[in-house]
Amino acid sequence: MNISKWLDKKEAEGIDVSQIVLPDELANDTAPDETIFFKEIRPCGFLCTGSHPFSTVERFGHWYYSRGRDKEKGPHTTKPQWWIFTKDKELAMKTAAAHIEKD
Repeated sequence: MNISKWLDKKEAEGIDVSQIVLPDELANDTAPDETIFFKEIRPCGFLCTGSHPFSTVERFGHWYYSRGRDKEKGPHTTKPQWWIFTKDKELAMKTAAAHIEKD
């Protein structure tokens, strides 16, 4: 089963899937159909192994997965990852942009 079908099934069961956690086998073994948006704040260079703030929107079938990590002071972040699943592309894009553009 792919992510889109799994989300459809959960939604049909009456579950709010906007903040659902994917099963490990789906999350780790499924590549998105496309990445629509990606922005990362990485001023320390590509060899740095720290956690950097980022926002991305990926499409899985007719579902959009907007996720990322918010900024903190300095180049790295310890904030937990945020995410939202939605069928609304505009909402996914606005959410990703709002998170990465926060001060």
